[in-house]
Amino acid sequence: MPADPRPLRIVLAEDSVLLREGLIGLIARGGHEVTAAVGDAPALLRAVGEHTPDLVVTDVRMPPDHQDEGLRAALRLRAGQPGLPVLVLSQYVQRAYAADLLDSGDGTGVGYLLKDRVGHVEEFLDALASVAAGGTVVDPEVVRQLLRRRRDPLERLTPREREVLAEMAQGRSNAAIARALVVSEAAVGKHIGSILTKLDLPQAGDTHRRVLAVLAFLRA
Repeated sequence: MPADPRPLRIVLAEDSVLLREGLIGLIARGGHEVTAAVGDAPALLRAVGEHTPDLVVTDVRMPPDHQDEGLRAALRLRAGQPGLPVLVLSQYVQRAYAADLLDSGDGTGVGYLLKDRVGHVEEFLDALASVAAGGTVVDPEVVRQLLRRRRDPLERLTPREREVLAEMAQGRSNAAIARALVVSEAAVGKHIGSILTKLDLPQAGDTHRRVLAVLAFLRA
């Protein structure tokens, strides 16, 4: 989709003051206006409601937990306003939610770029205009990691980790799993931690993550 040449009104969310000021400068260089620049997800939600921007640009990790608040806020905004263009900037690929973001709003008016891309000024400005005009802009590294994630998630688990996950699927506690597999409870805890990491489960309560791991096992 061709980029829209008109000046854009942009809400920017980035917790790093230095990077935030740098992005404001780059956006102004492209002839656009940052109507609000905020440093956390709640402020992002308020700013969008107040300023009704043409485009939202947000980081993934922001206060208070520095996990994936910015990306979850973007999903919330897209759920409420499917036509709201959103460009996510990140130092890494948050695979747990990236696919959901790119699928939102019929996949139009959305982008996910790694922050290294911001160093290429013209590409960054083109990405702003393209996403605002309804296009989709995705960093090649994001594509690569999402394609890898579409494989069987259990492929990354060791045989012992699969055994532990199978016991978890039966609702057994760590102590019960340790008895069944004749290993220490500490070893079971380490295996479960590795399972949760390898399955790229979102940061949440341990009980909730165990449930998500079991669901992954059942789907596979």
